[in-house]
Amino acid sequence: MAAYITDLLIVAILIISITALMGVIMNSIGKTLFSRGKKTEFTEKSEGIQSGWKLVGGRTKDL
Repeated sequence: MAAYITDLLIVAILIISITALMGVIMNSIGKTLFSRGKKTEFTEKSEGIQSGWKLVGGRTKDL
C-alpha cells in the first residue's frame, strides 16, 4: 500500500510540474514568435500615460 501511495504522489507531482512548465514554455515561445516587435507595447503605453505624474510616497534620498 505504501508503494501505491508513493507511485501516486510521484505521478501527481510529475503531472503538475509538467503542466506548469508547459504553460511557461508555450508563453515564451508565443511571445518570441508572434510578438512582431511589439514586446514593449504595453509598457511603452503605460510610461506614456504616467509621464507627467508626480512622484509620491517613499522617502527622499538626502545627498
